[in-house]
Amino acid sequence: MTDAPLLEIRDVSKTFGSVISLSGVSTTVHAGQVTCVLGDNGAGKSTLIKILSGVHQPDGGELLLDGKPVRLGSPREALDAGIATVYQDLAMVPLMAIWRNFFLGSEPTKGWGPFRRFDRATAIDTTRRELLEMGIDIRDPDQPVGTLSGGERQSVAIARAVHFGARLLILDEPTSALGVKQAGVVLRYIARARDRGLGVVFITHNPHHAYPVGDRFLLLNRGKSLGDFAKDELSLPDLTRMMAGGAELEQLAHELERDPS
Repeated sequence: MTDAPLLEIRDVSKTFGSVISLSGVSTTVHAGQVTCVLGDNGAGKSTLIKILSGVHQPDGGELLLDGKPVRLGSPREALDAGIATVYQDLAMVPLMAIWRNFFLGSEPTKGWGPFRRFDRATAIDTTRRELLEMGIDIRDPDQPVGTLSGGERQSVAIARAVHFGARLLILDEPTSALGVKQAGVVLRYIARARDRGLGVVFITHNPHHAYPVGDRFLLLNRGKSLGDFAKDELSLPDLTRMMAGGAELEQLAHELERDPS
């Protein structure tokens, strides 16, 4: 791994009318590392995702990819640059087979001209192989993706992004609707993607999910950065306290205390 970050976010700001969604946010993402972006609802996480995925352009600051300034004008440009975003809804069709979902919109074909047709065998073999390389042993690639658990569906989406050339993987709250066991499944696959050399941006509001896999932590609150920390600069209790708004909670506790008189 080189010292230069795969992605650098420098003082990025974004406003919508009079609403400041992001203000002066900075962090870095290295290849083979996980940068966790934490914050509650309204913290600016969704806006940051959309800037990184090319949906929105920042009003201030800049993005650097491989040390060079880049402007991502659309999601297609982000994909072409190797930035893949896995949203919470996963963009999957529940009633379609796993292998059909894996290649949805990018189907392999064989033959020429009017004889060109979908190459089903290649799609099934590739899906099975790519999932196995990520450590995902599916029972049957023909089963509808809707029959998989939430963690398994997230894992298929991650493997799909890796297969189609992602160098930077942005994960939008992948563990938010999952139980402890299924969240653990997803965290394992995030670690596998990291170990394969990808840079990962893990968006979450749960410090207990972020800390085990994270190498760097950006904390957001109402569009502003509360800090950008390497793992050796921050313990899990510190991260949890900052996420919980330690000072605000202490003030609230004082306000709620009973008057002994």
